[in-house]
Amino acid sequence: MPTPSDGAHMAKQPHLLVEEGDVHDIALVPGDPGRVERIAEQCEDIEQVAQNREYTVVNATYDGRELTICSTGIGCPSATIAAEELAAVGVETFVRVGTTGALQSDIEIGDMVVATAAAKEEGTTKRYERVEYPAVADYETLSALVDGAEARDEDVHVGPIASDDAFYAETEEYVEDWEAANILAVEMEAAALFTLARRKGLRAGAICTVDGNLVEGTQKGETEDEELPEKAKNNVERAIGIALDAATRL
Repeated sequence: MPTPSDGAHMAKQPHLLVEEGDVHDIALVPGDPGRVERIAEQCEDIEQVAQNREYTVVNATYDGRELTICSTGIGCPSATIAAEELAAVGVETFVRVGTTGALQSDIEIGDMVVATAAAKEEGTTKRYERVEYPAVADYETLSALVDGAEARDEDVHVGPIASDDAFYAETEEYVEDWEAANILAVEMEAAALFTLARRKGLRAGAICTVDGNLVEGTQKGETEDEELPEKAKNNVERAIGIALDAATRL
């Protein structure tokens, strides 16, 4: 077992407000607290464990598999706090269920991306290690997500993504560089989750629904009254299903 961080010695984690015994060994970790409820709606035995700041923690069961659902908020700093505290109280596997902006012209809004790795276009992981160290998905978790998609006859794009800190500073030059490097999409949390899990000897993977295409010049919310386009909203539900199926395989 990995050595827990100093936070493990606290009676209760300071941000998630959970302690050992409160959570299960696998956690689905969306960014949006509202998505915790959407994931839980597909489960049974739902129990809210804690709620504080951007963090909502719920326990549930899906197809006999006990799991925890915890929102991480936006960005790697917030996601790292969630991952550190969940790891300190017993979580061993993290599955990010998020949204992402496509960086390839053939990836459409509503498509789903399973990340193999994440480019570290953020600052949090630099406090843990050198930028040269890779932020990669755990093979078992990655495989479970791909197998879950195949079992549901769902198409997913599989490949590397980027995790970026500055949502409104993704310039045309950044987008062109990412596109040329065949990076599939950009989001804001996966690099931290992958890095932290690897360093602690834990597992992490990510599936994200495309909510815009930066190459085509579309950002989420630009043409809709709500944050996500209708097709993306529908496919978030399908991505949740894949993630839950993956959880039963892990």
